[in-house]
Amino acid sequence: MAQLLESLSRWLVNPRTNPLAAWHMRTVASRLKKYGLRYEDLYDPYYEMDIKEALARLPAEVVDARIQRLKRAMDLSMKHEYLPKELQAVQTPYKSYLRDMLTLVKREAAEREALGALPLYQRTLP
Repeated sequence: MAQLLESLSRWLVNPRTNPLAAWHMRTVASRLKKYGLRYEDLYDPYYEMDIKEALARLPAEVVDARIQRLKRAMDLSMKHEYLPKELQAVQTPYKSYLRDMLTLVKREAAEREALGALPLYQRTLP
């Protein structure tokens, strides 16, 4: 029964097999393109300390680009405008810049917990 539920949940979120998941992914991509954002720009470093740590480990130019995208999106939102169509066409909303580092940080935290060591940082919500 557990395997059935696991396979059903994998099918449900896989855009290659589930047309509704593919439709949802296209819808999210179109909305992100309107503001020039990437999906990982939506991760909140104040909500999860692993994200904050992963962002701290990234090169400064990657973090600066993320901040610029967020500022541009806030500016466009305040003005009730979108990026021009030609700029929307070149946006890459699902291009990852944080996933590998975030995976590494989570793996290190799990390893520290398994070994009984103290965490590197306090894991509390603000």
